[in-house]
Amino acid sequence: MKKYILLFLIVPFFSFSQSNDKSKKETFKVDGNCSMCKKRIEKATLSLDGVKYVNWNKRTDDLSIIYNNNKVDIEEIRTKIAQSGHDNGEYISAIEVYDKLPKCCKYRDSEKH
Repeated sequence: MKKYILLFLIVPFFSFSQSNDKSKKETFKVDGNCSMCKKRIEKATLSLDGVKYVNWNKRTDDLSIIYNNNKVDIEEIRTKIAQSGHDNGEYISAIEVYDKLPKCCKYRDSEKH
């Protein structure tokens, strides 16, 4: 009987703790050219509290990300990437920031896009 009572007490706890996990997974395009871009994009993204995983694919320009949306939202993430010098959809890097990128990172001027 004690096992059943313990089970009824533990099950709601596990259900509650799992429902509080607000991890979201998203993929979107981020402009860049090289491994320096990759490092910059991933570093900027990982600097935000709540970002658990990030990977930018320089061949496809896809950024895959897993984040806790209780701590950070996608707008904050995309804004941070733009502030690092990389356009991503409607989030455009300021020209002053873009102009400071190394020559190999100038994706707006490349034939890739």
